[in-house]
Amino acid sequence: MRAVCLLLCLAGSLFAQSDAPPKAPMDVKPGSITYDEIAYPYPVSFLPLTLYGQDVRMAYMDVPPAGPPNGRTVVLFHGMNFGGFYFAGPIEVLRKEGLRVVVPDQIGFGRSSKPIIPYNFHDMALNSRRLLESLRIAKVSIVGHSMGGMLAARFAASFPDIVERAVIYDPIGLTDIRYERPWRSADDAYKAVMAQTNDQRWQGFYANIRRYFPSPGAWKPEYEKYVRILYAPTLSGDWPRLAMVRSIYQQMLYLDPVVYDWAKIKVKTLVIGGEKDGADFSRLAKHIADTIPGAELVILPNLGHVPHIEAPDVFYPPLLKFLK
Repeated sequence: MRAVCLLLCLAGSLFAQSDAPPKAPMDVKPGSITYDEIAYPYPVSFLPLTLYGQDVRMAYMDVPPAGPPNGRTVVLFHGMNFGGFYFAGPIEVLRKEGLRVVVPDQIGFGRSSKPIIPYNFHDMALNSRRLLESLRIAKVSIVGHSMGGMLAARFAASFPDIVERAVIYDPIGLTDIRYERPWRSADDAYKAVMAQTNDQRWQGFYANIRRYFPSPGAWKPEYEKYVRILYAPTLSGDWPRLAMVRSIYQQMLYLDPVVYDWAKIKVKTLVIGGEKDGADFSRLAKHIADTIPGAELVILPNLGHVPHIEAPDVFYPPLLKFLK
């Protein structure tokens, strides 16, 4: 129950200024655990895979350039609380530069299958490479946000022959947390989540998304849509499966740290993120950039965890400059 208490304490601190934490809205309909009702900016295709003896499918968008193609491809790796749907802005910006843009939903996320299997960045990287092979793409630049920043590190370190450039964008997993907190089993995490009320689940998701926009005035009411996306599947009859899947893949931060991958990255790399993405983000991001040979570092002043949503006019120029 420790994680539940921490989550609720976080929610309480965010809502201390108001009369009470927000209750779960009554107008949210049960959502599919494969996000069938969530609008994606481009058509979604599926790659069949077999993982741990289970037949699954990996969802992805393959978006052509908007103008004359320059022959290059960028792959976008999403964060833990998202799927490819939240990359609509980056897709448009990149394709207007003549880039082909491939956006996979990793297995366990978005519109991809939700098998109860071990989750790790090695499998995610290999699945992503298999996707590129199926699309006959030999060279890519990669941009990984949040959890995707961890995946980008593993992918770049594992497959330097196909990576031209790598962008590690507001990553999580900045330290090896095995030495910072005790281990908790997936079963214990699952029981804690399933014991929550609807209001507690809503408040937890709300607090999680709200902390992505920490600067005064940064939060906008329209960002609540991301809370709704996380909350809607909890009302589904398939929620127990997704709850277990989430309990397992959240262990990756503990079981599969990428802090030892950074020194192995040999491709040109940009580490970029919001100054306020955690109290110590700037220092830890600098450590990543210092550890990756020849890496560049860009800290975006006064921004939080998702600059491409919070301040796209600030985020895109350094991204494009690097990718070009």
